[in-house]
Order: sequence, then C-alpha cells, then structure tokens
Amino acid sequence: MDEIKGTAQTRWPDLAGRIEGGHHILPVRVYHEDTDFTGLVYHANFLKFCERARSDMVRLAGVSQTALFSGEGDVEPAAFVVRHMDIDFLKPARMNDLLEVVTSVADLGGATMTLLQEVMREDSVIARLHVKIVLVSASGKVMRLDTLVRAAFERFVNEEV
Repeated sequence: MDEIKGTAQTRWPDLAGRIEGGHHILPVRVYHEDTDFTGLVYHANFLKFCERARSDMVRLAGVSQTALFSGEGDVEPAAFVVRHMDIDFLKPARMNDLLEVVTSVADLGGATMTLLQEVMREDSVIARLHVKIVLVSASGKVMRLDTLVRAAFERFVNEEV
C-alpha cells in the first residue's frame, strides 16, 4: 500500500464526472446488479444513476453538501431535496452498456432549481428527467438559494431547455 501515491482525487480525477460547457457528464457502466430478470436495467436504477450525477454536479460546482447539512458558517443546516420529477423511459439499457448522465440547469429560481438530465448511450437519449430541487432547512422550511449556491449553478443554466 505504501506504493500508492497521491489522494483519491489525483488518482481518479474524473470519478465525479466532468463539466463540459454548461453540462455535467457522469459516465456509468451498467452492471449485472443494475438489471432485472429480463436483462434490462431496472427502472429504479435510472433514478440512482441520476442521483449520483446530481450529487457529483453539486460537488464539482464547488458546493459542499456536507457543509450545508452541518450548518457551517452560522447558517441553519440545510439539504437539497427532490420536490418533483418527471421521467420518460425512451429505450432500454443492458448489462455492460456504457452510459452518460448529462445534467444541466433548466431553471434557477429563488428557492428551486429545475434540472434536465438525459441518460445517453452513444448519441441516443434513452431516458430524460426533469427534476425540481429545493433547498430545505433542518426545520423543514424551504430556503432561498443564497448567493454562493446561485453563483455555483448559474454556469449550468441551459437557455435552450
């Protein structure tokens, strides 16, 4: 183990995906555990793939969900939660498929963000999600997106959505 040098971040710089222009892109390989008895990806696993992409987008945008939840900086602890989601399952995915979850911000409101997520296989969209996210305080109240959070996500706003 002493031969392993560097941090996980330096050894795996793209583990959280990458940002290209106004999009976050997370690669996903489909494993046996992701499929059902038909050999196709079980529908709920698309939600897991997209949740990982949203979490990694937040991370790469420079927002610490851990700091938000712990209430660092004398602010009430808060977390991003899903308020509403629409999903279109367009084509199936199978074991060993290489997918990409492409995420952009369709709308950045005062207290909400609406994200567009497309699960891609090569050049084909196989699932499309519209996800409304809100920032909720530990006491359960919806909170306005502060200046730092808003600034972190403005570069992902896709005017074409």
